[in-house]
Amino acid sequence: MKHRIVVLGAGYAGAFAAGNLARRLSPADTEITVVNAVPDFVERMRLHQLAIGQDLTFPKLADVFAGTGVRLRLSRVTGVDPERRTVAVTGEDGDGQLTYDTLLYALGSSVAHHGVPGVAEYAFDVTGRSSALRLRERLAGLGAGGTVLVVGEGLTGIETATEFAESRPDLSVALAARGELGAWLSPKARRHLRQAFDRLGITVHEHTSVEAVEPTRAIAAGGTSIPADVTVWSAGFAVDPLAAAAGLEVTETGRIVVDRTMRSVSHPDVYAAGDCAYAIGENGRPLPMSCASAGSTTMQATAAIVARLTGGEVPTVGLKYYGNHISLGRRDAIFQMVDRDVRSKSWYLGGRTAARLKSGVLKGAGWGISHPTFGMPKRKRRLATAPGRAGAKAAA
Repeated sequence: MKHRIVVLGAGYAGAFAAGNLARRLSPADTEITVVNAVPDFVERMRLHQLAIGQDLTFPKLADVFAGTGVRLRLSRVTGVDPERRTVAVTGEDGDGQLTYDTLLYALGSSVAHHGVPGVAEYAFDVTGRSSALRLRERLAGLGAGGTVLVVGEGLTGIETATEFAESRPDLSVALAARGELGAWLSPKARRHLRQAFDRLGITVHEHTSVEAVEPTRAIAAGGTSIPADVTVWSAGFAVDPLAAAAGLEVTETGRIVVDRTMRSVSHPDVYAAGDCAYAIGENGRPLPMSCASAGSTTMQATAAIVARLTGGEVPTVGLKYYGNHISLGRRDAIFQMVDRDVRSKSWYLGGRTAARLKSGVLKGAGWGISHPTFGMPKRKRRLATAPGRAGAKAAA
């Protein structure tokens, strides 16, 4: 019987992992299945562009995995049973169940409401394609002079506010920050950010904690009212409670606790990558939820899976966080490097050059996902435990 590998999620982490595994492992010994709720690969880093009305096309997963040997199951994951090694799914074909020998959990994250009243009912977000399209429809119907409030001063909040202000100068865009805008940036990069906000006419409410969202306004601590025809919530991310419900060891926020090889510390047949993995970087700190972390954790997880299945030595992939690359609309950006302790270095790159670099990064990531097996070793490794293959490590 073939070794069954099931990958949950086909975002940046899951799609790359499935192609990587398909390229490295022999189809004579392995069967790889990807489970994803939607038929497209969604470029999450560009959803704020989709929301403001820009025309974006996302590749079909069926085309992405065509010819790779990867099986695609368009379904939503409803449960995981690590004791029985099964995954419960539901989709257009009804409910079903998949059995695995190795599971790679890469379901990513969604917006975190933090229990703030009114967020679920009235706020919008850009963490998923459906939510971005819902926001797109609302903004399209918002006339000149309409007010948009972005809550959250992280990367998503900054990119969303600047993209909206540049694309729709007829709107009044504001951002609510719990602290100082760009406080984590170097002084020069922070000054660049403020100049960009001033140039785009974005109002900043610093040291403002939003405690409730209503249809036409947000309520800050102390009862201050901030007008908002549209409130966009970008105050953090949350993971699906599926892993916790399955009995995997997770953090208080539900992220799967993994070892240095991205293997679950409680269930050795389960690996995690991307936002849902609680991985400790080389500096001893948890890796942040980010596309960069998805890349390094996915490379480590796939390398570990291949090595363990083929009887090889598990390699160590670097788990470092190098910096932040922040779009400020289509013609401006900030590239801020950080040190080992994730403190901003004094040097930064800004302006059109940084914007072109960010555009290149996005295009490169999209192209890489659309060609998941490109450039990888052509040797298909046989499983060490396959019949007649005991001790074997590779075959042409």
